[in-house]
Amino acid sequence: MTLYQKTLNEFTQDFFAGATTGILVSSCLGSIAAMFILMNGHDVINMIQLGIIVVACMWFNASVLAQLKAKFVLNSLIISLILSSILIIINLI
Repeated sequence: MTLYQKTLNEFTQDFFAGATTGILVSSCLGSIAAMFILMNGHDVINMIQLGIIVVACMWFNASVLAQLKAKFVLNSLIISLILSSILIIINLI
């Protein structure tokens, strides 16, 4: 069984705990990414990056609030965390 399948099984079994933790982690990491983006200026590229991170984090939050299937919510969380991490790294360089 792959790591993704194990994580999905655990996430499905305890959906509300995973979703709550996911909202906290996604929102915190997204706000850190937004801070680093805005520290680099307010030009068009930075605003596009900011829009991407806001959409990714809110997509996950909305999927939790809509109580969509656990697999979709987990995939949204993974995408949100990956995008936040990538944008943090890009704006640190």
